[in-house]
Amino acid sequence: MTQRKRDLIAGILYLAVALMPVAALAGPLEDGLDAYNSGDYATVLRLWRSLAEQGDAGAQNNLGVMYDDGRGVPQDYAEAVRWYRLAAEQGIAAAQKNRGVLYSTGRGVPQDYAKAVTWYRKAAEQGHARAQYNLGRMYDTGHGVPRDLTEAIKWWRLAAERGYAVAQGHLSAQYGLGEGVPQDDVKAHMWANLAASRSSSDEDYDRATRVRNLVAKRMTPDQIAEAEKLAREWKPRGGQAD
Repeated sequence: MTQRKRDLIAGILYLAVALMPVAALAGPLEDGLDAYNSGDYATVLRLWRSLAEQGDAGAQNNLGVMYDDGRGVPQDYAEAVRWYRLAAEQGIAAAQKNRGVLYSTGRGVPQDYAKAVTWYRKAAEQGHARAQYNLGRMYDTGHGVPRDLTEAIKWWRLAAERGYAVAQGHLSAQYGLGEGVPQDDVKAHMWANLAASRSSSDEDYDRATRVRNLVAKRMTPDQIAEAEKLAREWKPRGGQAD
């Protein structure tokens, strides 16, 4: 599942959980997602814009995604910012993460790492795995916060434990190098195995398998067997990755 589809589904899940008294509106949101997946963007806009203008946070986030990607509408980062802001201020974690991305990249707003950190943190504290990973990156690079590898690994670990493959790959590399954590080839191999199995791109898959193969060269057969067993038995914590 792509990150964008997760962001759209997040809007629908928000409606189902947080807006129970008006759960009948879930139909248009779900119908909009079906239309989005089939490429019927005229129907998507009709369904979601109406809800968004009524103040529905899930639809606001989803409309922001469409303007951000230029799907069914001309790409317009200023419009994406507007709809993400409305949804983020109502507590949609995906929209908070998306606001962070726009501030981090300077799309539609002046680049501002400190504001990016603020919005990543809001989403990360709600358990949004991509936001947790991005917040870890900010601590790793020192953008918007003092550089702190320990704090970076803390957020990467939370995202990795939710099943976010990119974070699992980063955690694997840290264990392989012994940077920020005690060097541990078994854990490095385990996290690399998990990252490879869950990667959504060839690049991420290749990176994870390279780490796994490099670490395996210095491991005993018993250590490899232990790492593979840990990977097989691993279960995501706190639900699937966002």
